[in-house]
Amino acid sequence: MARRDEPSDTRLPDDATPDERREAGDRLRERIYATFTALAILMALNGHGDGLDPLNVLLTLLISVGGVLLAGLASDLISHMIVHNTVPSAREFRHMVAVASRALTVIAVPAIMLLIAAGGAVTVHTAMTVGVVALIVSLAVIAQLAVKRTNLSSGKRILVLAAIVALGVAVVALEQLAH
Repeated sequence: MARRDEPSDTRLPDDATPDERREAGDRLRERIYATFTALAILMALNGHGDGLDPLNVLLTLLISVGGVLLAGLASDLISHMIVHNTVPSAREFRHMVAVASRALTVIAVPAIMLLIAAGGAVTVHTAMTVGVVALIVSLAVIAQLAVKRTNLSSGKRILVLAAIVALGVAVVALEQLAH
């Protein structure tokens, strides 16, 4: 029997099982949370001027996003035990850990840019700005893919995408107000 290539979270095959779809949704959800967290951190720190050390910004980003992902893992464990009256199986636990660890990939571009800034090739402000733009673009691509996969008419897709963008703008605005 030929082994099917593992589908990506955004391009599941039509014959994906409900469990494959749920697991892909879990991974995407956590990546979106991590993206918003990274976006909030970078936007808040970017407002503090160029006096920031890029390695300190990177450490803050890693700690903050890591904390959110660990909180998500704890949430998954607790909710699983409440709903199923048991601890997760080894497979379920591996999935939970994979969800949290894969979500760290959202900070790849900001991390690389901050390392480049640490080397002196760009300013910290430039590195954080590129990171913010990369995070916003990734959210836009995910939202566009989500809307595209629906069976809605073009007009309704535009309305749903506009609502998603409005929610994203509201999240960013609230995060900025907090700082």
